[in-house]
Amino acid sequence: MVLLLVIAVVFGGFIAVSSAISGAQPSGGQPSGTGAASDSKPNVSASDGESTSASAAPTASSDDGCEQNLVTVTAATDKDSYAAGEKPLLTLKVTNNNKVPCEVNIGTSQMEYMITSGSDRIFSSKDCQAESTDLMKTIAPGKSETANFPWQRNRTVQGCQSVEAAPGAGGAYYVFTARLANKTSTKAVFQLN
Repeated sequence: MVLLLVIAVVFGGFIAVSSAISGAQPSGGQPSGTGAASDSKPNVSASDGESTSASAAPTASSDDGCEQNLVTVTAATDKDSYAAGEKPLLTLKVTNNNKVPCEVNIGTSQMEYMITSGSDRIFSSKDCQAESTDLMKTIAPGKSETANFPWQRNRTVQGCQSVEAAPGAGGAYYVFTARLANKTSTKAVFQLN
């Protein structure tokens, strides 16, 4: 099955960037990135209503004063605990902590939403991604871009093979980690009931 992953980018309006994602799920809806019943739309937006501008070329870390180590990625969920059947909203946030604007590729080619439980790898948005796009954005000093991903409480494996088992519930704890290119967030812990 193929779904379209639509990223809505806010700057004075919405610009849609689509990426085809494929995958399989035994039952229920799937997030964009793993295919199936419902079409989810990760939204990318500027924080604090700050406008950002698109750009065509990546920025070298020292040529324009932008230090890439001051561009950070964080992960968050909309709740700490989810009732049975409730779908977690995963948020990847990239922040420019420089004193100058920085160009950052925030496209689906760079993003990954990873969920684990202990040593068990539960889900990765990259597993069933059929194609991806680059999206260069200039992030103002002290500002952020966020991308939300509704996770359908499903498992995936590399190569996008069908997975019959669903993640456990009944109070089980999970860890969400966001990645943008070579930057990885700290862990966001949540519970499925």
